[in-house]
Amino acid sequence: MAEQTVVFISGTSSGIGKALAEHYLSKPNHTVIGSVRDDTTPSVAELKSFKPASGSSLLLVHIESTSPDDPAKALVAIEAAGVKHIDIVYANAGGSPPVLPMDDVPVKDLLSSFQTNAVGPFVLFQTLKPLLQKSKAPKWAAISSISGSIGMMGTLGTHITVAYGASKAALNWLTRAIHCSQPWLITVAFHPGLVQTGPGNWIARKIGMEQAPTTIDESVSNLVKKLEEATRDNYSGKFINAIDGNEIPW
Repeated sequence: MAEQTVVFISGTSSGIGKALAEHYLSKPNHTVIGSVRDDTTPSVAELKSFKPASGSSLLLVHIESTSPDDPAKALVAIEAAGVKHIDIVYANAGGSPPVLPMDDVPVKDLLSSFQTNAVGPFVLFQTLKPLLQKSKAPKWAAISSISGSIGMMGTLGTHITVAYGASKAALNWLTRAIHCSQPWLITVAFHPGLVQTGPGNWIARKIGMEQAPTTIDESVSNLVKKLEEATRDNYSGKFINAIDGNEIPW
């Protein structure tokens, strides 16, 4: 019997997360665990109807990123389904509040962004760590954003994304800390590119483009390829542009 590869992806309701789930489901002998907030949406129904390759299957669990309890409940469901290990985790779920002038950004936007984009992924890591440790080659990928790069802020003008950018910078710090503290784990923070999702197209229009230059499929293909190539010596502990493989300043 072929060995099963288990992939956990948070935020599989739409966009990059959904496309990642479909990518791995199209490969034989993969168990894909996807987290969703609402499993009744048309997009999730479409994912449920996706025909997996031989030996592959989909397991959906409920996680609301702002809930400190949902990851533990999801773990119970994962183990109840007979999952003994996890090989790959994509901490993909995230969110962005409205972009406002710095003077007008409400504290609640900062708090909610940090909860969703930094605290949520960190709690997910703490929860899934025991199953990752049972993998022969565990990998953790945090889907970040170049908006979280402090070093590129002046060049790119990402200071306008106050709550979102600050929370992604926090995610980057946590990803680097996981790398430094867990020598058994390959840990990468990825910028997925400026992708043709709702937020990606909005940013593209703000900078004079009709739409974002990178399709979701192109982003996912590059994310998967770069994570496959990742070792402790090349990409781990770094902030990587998934499109070209270049390192982005923290």
